[in-house]
Amino acid sequence: MKENVRAQFCEDDLNEFKEIIFKKIARAQEDLDILNDAYKNDSNNGTEDTSPTFKAFEEGAETVAKEANVQLAIRQEKFIRDLNNALLRIENKTYGVCRVTGKLIQKERLRLVPHATLSMEAKMKQS
Repeated sequence: MKENVRAQFCEDDLNEFKEIIFKKIARAQEDLDILNDAYKNDSNNGTEDTSPTFKAFEEGAETVAKEANVQLAIRQEKFIRDLNNALLRIENKTYGVCRVTGKLIQKERLRLVPHATLSMEAKMKQS
């Protein structure tokens, strides 16, 4: 009788991926901090505009920019959460296993997208 052996990466591979993920988290957190500063900073730098018409345009543009930064920040937070989930999968020894096929995801894909949960085969079928 054949045992059902679960595919998994060796410890060296997992350590390599962990290092990649830690670097990506650090960079993503820096970017998130910049985005948060950008949309939370509502100071006018001590300048008062005397033209109400132009001020309205500037405020509108500023609001659009802040909304864009908020959306980028939300995406960045999700990216960081996905990377942290990848670290959990490493600890659980389920990292790099496609959630659709159950096969190992290619190392090259994981080096580029370390939080991937789908192999290219499964990803292509999704499209």
